[in-house]
Formats: sequence, C-alpha cells, structure tokens
Amino acid sequence: MSEVLDGYRSVWERKPVLRTVYGDIFDRIASRAVPGMTLEIGGGIGNLKERVGDLISSDIQFAPWLDLVADAQKLPFADGALSNIVMLDVLHHIEFPALLFREASRVLRPGGRIIMAEPGITFGSKLFYRLLHHEPVQMDADPLLEGAPDRTRNPYDSNQAIPTLLATTYREQFHSRFPNLRISETQWFSFVAYPFSGGFRPWSLMSEPMARVVLWLEKHIEGALGRHFGFRLLTVVEKRSL
Repeated sequence: MSEVLDGYRSVWERKPVLRTVYGDIFDRIASRAVPGMTLEIGGGIGNLKERVGDLISSDIQFAPWLDLVADAQKLPFADGALSNIVMLDVLHHIEFPALLFREASRVLRPGGRIIMAEPGITFGSKLFYRLLHHEPVQMDADPLLEGAPDRTRNPYDSNQAIPTLLATTYREQFHSRFPNLRISETQWFSFVAYPFSGGFRPWSLMSEPMARVVLWLEKHIEGALGRHFGFRLLTVVEKRSL
C-alpha cells in the first residue's frame, strides 16, 4: 500500500491545480473544526496538517509522515478525549461506518464534531461517478449496517454512495441509532473544478489559475445548485452537549 501513497504524494507535489482544488476542501473542513485536539482518520499522504492545527494524522496503513496507525472502527482514545474527527474521502471506504460513529460518540467531548468531505451523488454527478470513476456507486446499500470487520479487507474497497445515503435516505435512522449525535450541516458543492482537475491522475483539463477562478464562481452558485449538481458533500455531525 505504501507504493500507492508514494504515488499520490508524487502527483500532489508536481500538480498545483490539484493542491488548489483540495485546498478549498481543506479550508471548508478547517473552518468547521472546534478548538481542541483533532483526529484525522485516513490521513493518506498527510497534507491536511497544512490547514488544521493540533492534528493527529492517522491511517489504517503505516506511512512515515503519519502520527498513528489505527482502525476507525476501534479508536485508541479515552472517552471524551477529542474535539474533532475529520475525514476526507474516507467514510465511503469504511467497511461498517456505524462502528465508526459508535466510537466517535464515545471519544468526542460534548460539542465535538465529525467533519467529513466525501463524494456527493447528485443528478449532475451520478453519471460521472458511475462511468468515469473506478469506485462503485451502490445506492441500495445500508450505510448503518454493523458486523465484524474483516481484517484482510483491502482498505481501498469502497462504495461512493455511503455518504449521500447517510445524509439523505438514512438521516433519521442515523439520529435514532445514535441519539448523542446529530447531523448539523450538509453542504453540496464542487461542480467542474473537481472533475476537470483530473484528481490524482497525471492529467488536468484546467490550469491552476483557471481553477482559482472556477472555484470562486462555484462558491457563488453552490447554495442554489449544489444539491442537484454538486460532486462533493461536506457533512458535519455534532455530539450533543450535556
């Protein structure tokens, strides 16, 4: 797996348009974090530390730039130890997200937050994610299914529909299952900047200066069009105060 992360880091370092597009996502995550210790789950290539202070970067696989190796479904923290849990493109890779939320309910302090930026499945993005992206979109899945994690499972296995299902179809079930947690914000955003950047592929259909202009324009229309055409979904979950 380290070869995969090394490849991602190489693309990151030589592709300024990628850093610009993801920088926008980092800023959205950082602006919603509350003061205190933050745990990043799925730290990957470790670049979220550029935006979020007091951050412990973790992943299920080892990398020398990470602080911790841990499974999100069983977190090595005491009750109430964390102020935030942040994730970027991670929830849709977790085998049993319900186990993560059970752990988050335990390790977050009252008022703490889970902040997740994930693929958003909308009318405008669905065809792209189904046909032009390698990860599956299974809208009939249950995002709150529980079970015993498979320790031999490939950590890159995924279902891109999970975050959208959680924020929409299964929202009320989520609140019933986890009464100490509530989804306080869902923000649908990103239209052409994300797919046109090429992501972590070597190509891009736009320059870095063009990406800055496109991101600026997108922020002015995401409130009206994001739910129908957005490619990204930011979800904030808060632990209820005592």
